[in-house]
Amino acid sequence: MGGAASGPGDQGGPRGLGGLALRLPREQDVLARMRGTEDRIADAITAFAGTMQFVYIHAAWFTVWIVCNEGVFGQRLVWDPFPFGLLTMIVSLEAIFLSTFVMVSQNRQAARENVRADLDFETNVRSEVWSIHMGRALGVDPEEVERKVQEALAENRARMKQTGQTS
Repeated sequence: MGGAASGPGDQGGPRGLGGLALRLPREQDVLARMRGTEDRIADAITAFAGTMQFVYIHAAWFTVWIVCNEGVFGQRLVWDPFPFGLLTMIVSLEAIFLSTFVMVSQNRQAARENVRADLDFETNVRSEVWSIHMGRALGVDPEEVERKVQEALAENRARMKQTGQTS
């Protein structure tokens, strides 16, 4: 696990970059702490419901249900005659639960994206602070660098507007 980052309070964490201790929290570690048993179950159900196997199983189930309840194999096997009220209720309940599992998974995905954004922001702030300190140590004027950055950003935004893109 060389090069892996550790949490902010980790003094003896993994080493990287020439033996320096990295102090960035790892995205996977943060996300793992956020994920409970319910989340794992919701993910598994949502992952299965998004497969063609799920579709095939349901197509077969509905076909068998309708064929049996239309009396094709005899009236003895009819348990939910047309308009298939029991099937309708079961499918409706399944839809309610599946939509709930999908929402749980989507909410956690949004939380993941927030964690990634927070970690990206922390990394960007660290990089900027280090760059300013290193630039000063090398005699670079941070205000001049910032002016150049702002000019480059303004030129990029102008080009994006010309091509119809937004930033």
